[in-house]
Amino acid sequence: MATSQVTASLRNLSTFERFQPKTTLRFHSVEHVRIGTLTQNSFPSLVVKAATVVAPKHTTVSPLGDRVLVKIKDAEEKTAGGILLPATAQSKPQGGEVVAVGEGKSVGKNKVDISVKTGAEVVYSKYAGTEVEFNDSKHLILKDDDIIGILETDEVKDLKPLNDRVLIKVADAEEKTAGGLLLTEATKEKPSIGTVIAVGPGPLDEEGNRKPLSIVPGNTVLYSKYAGNDFKGKDDSNYIALRASEVMAILS
Repeated sequence: MATSQVTASLRNLSTFERFQPKTTLRFHSVEHVRIGTLTQNSFPSLVVKAATVVAPKHTTVSPLGDRVLVKIKDAEEKTAGGILLPATAQSKPQGGEVVAVGEGKSVGKNKVDISVKTGAEVVYSKYAGTEVEFNDSKHLILKDDDIIGILETDEVKDLKPLNDRVLIKVADAEEKTAGGLLLTEATKEKPSIGTVIAVGPGPLDEEGNRKPLSIVPGNTVLYSKYAGNDFKGKDDSNYIALRASEVMAILS
């Protein structure tokens, strides 16, 4: 290959590099270079190194569809009743303030709006959503269906369940075994019976209409042993919020 051809090819390669500012090309020797046929196999010593792209600092997040953006409450910001934390009081917070909502979703022929409004204090499912941090605060993007209910007071018994959720006051654990032995807190069997305090408006059917729940406040129910989210009220009573499908039977 003539020297002038190599020079021309290298000039074209320089043009190619100018249009690839985030890639570094380095090779130890060049003999026959044809721009249209450059491959990694053509140059065993060719190194392609992608530069790190630093994303700009975002100050606004706009959720889409049925997503909701919640500003997470810090653990030390829990209410006087402690209802923003699970009963263990050691898990990550499950409550926060709604700061933005999506446009809703279509179910069948109907448009279904988000069930919460900006500014509402809500409780959401454990492990739900995706955590993001901006404006020096932690936020969570989650689906509308992952929100358990709306907190209108500091009393957990006043929680307003959403969708197909049910709020239950848990029956007290047995203090003694059948043989009369006293049980410690660690060995007490977790109750799976309680009294329904409040119910949500029901799930959506295929046409986007609400289907009322068959469970009503006042029912004594048996529910799945490890279902739902646990909370402790200001009166030291235990509560659980779960889906209606996790309630197995009504007791009478």
